[in-house]
Amino acid sequence: MQYSSLTEMIAAERAALAKGPIALILVEDDVEVATTLRHHQQMGFKSTIVLMPAVFDLPRDLQETVIRVDYDMYVEQALETAINALMEPAAGQWIYYCYSAEYFFFPFSETRNIIEMLAFHTEERRDAMLAYVIDLYADDLHQFPDAVSLDNAHMDRSGYYALARPDAENHSHPKERQLDFFGGLRWRYEEHVPIVRRKIDRIPLFRAKKGLKIRWDHTFSDEEYNTYACPWHHNITGAICSFRTAKALKTNPGSKFEIDTFKWHNSAPFEWHSRQLLDLGLMEPGQWF
Repeated sequence: MQYSSLTEMIAAERAALAKGPIALILVEDDVEVATTLRHHQQMGFKSTIVLMPAVFDLPRDLQETVIRVDYDMYVEQALETAINALMEPAAGQWIYYCYSAEYFFFPFSETRNIIEMLAFHTEERRDAMLAYVIDLYADDLHQFPDAVSLDNAHMDRSGYYALARPDAENHSHPKERQLDFFGGLRWRYEEHVPIVRRKIDRIPLFRAKKGLKIRWDHTFSDEEYNTYACPWHHNITGAICSFRTAKALKTNPGSKFEIDTFKWHNSAPFEWHSRQLLDLGLMEPGQWF
């Protein structure tokens, strides 16, 4: 089903919005849109909503299985506007969001679906899940000038770190159970990335509720949603493996000609498997085995 606006979709798809989990895919360009959608459909989301420019096409199978909305991702606050519009109509449901050419993984995601994982996470009284955005990049930028290749994808196996998250209202203490995470291409090429865009943490999976707001920096108005764990033990975390930063660095005129390769001594082929991410410490199984 295709809609010409978010408002039209919300009015027509009340039943779909009342049954989660819901995957919301935000499309900025026409690179790997279909693979992004299929990856998340295979995880078991009940509905997949794709916000994308009207000029882009979708394969026929996806036209029949996703809810498509004509949407311009380049207007100011496009992300926040879209997600916040769903808070009330989808209240109580789990929503996941990412951009095109981004692929979500959670511990054991090859053998367990998103519904099973969220059932456990809900039992632990958690309403949100932290993930790290792990940069992917093609190994040969001459062969793949947009830095995107699923078959030749690489990632950084080290170089990730965390800092305490300052509390603007209490300068003497950082925020409880919140950290700012850094690493990947945004760290290695930080001279080309604005300071406010260098973090790699995101809360991509959350339970919608009336009055909840997502902010420009991927954090939420309810501070508990921004925590990496509950007070008593570690919780599950995920990883979003993303070509988005590599694409941006190779299309932005300020950095395009400065980068001949993203590979370095800590690059490793990406195996498209949660075990690799767990072994590298890039996501946490918590108490889920």
